[in-house]
Amino acid sequence: MSSSILPSPVRDLPIKSRGRNNQRIGANTVRRRLSASGLRARRPYIDPILTQRHRHQCTLWAHEHATWDRIQWRSVVFSDLSQLCIDHADGRVRVWRRSGERYQADCVREHGKWGGASLMM
Repeated sequence: MSSSILPSPVRDLPIKSRGRNNQRIGANTVRRRLSASGLRARRPYIDPILTQRHRHQCTLWAHEHATWDRIQWRSVVFSDLSQLCIDHADGRVRVWRRSGERYQADCVREHGKWGGASLMM
């Protein structure tokens, strides 16, 4: 199990945290203590919600296409469209975790089936 702390902004912790003598603990103190214990504020890994069937199908597709040559890949249409997401977090969400914990379940932020509303440009 990871020792990471789920997205609770450090600036909100002093309101909830009290020291031994019922003293408020400042945000900088909390940050220093988290840092001293090896935790860093990092962006969570964004993972689409996939069922076991989806994962299996992705693996099958990868195995089928692993040996394709350039001629076969030329039949695939690649696009330079950009996607602008309009209904979810702007990327400022952070989780406190140690190095190497990126893919642990409590350090991953899943997003909905289609990623939410977006605009292709």
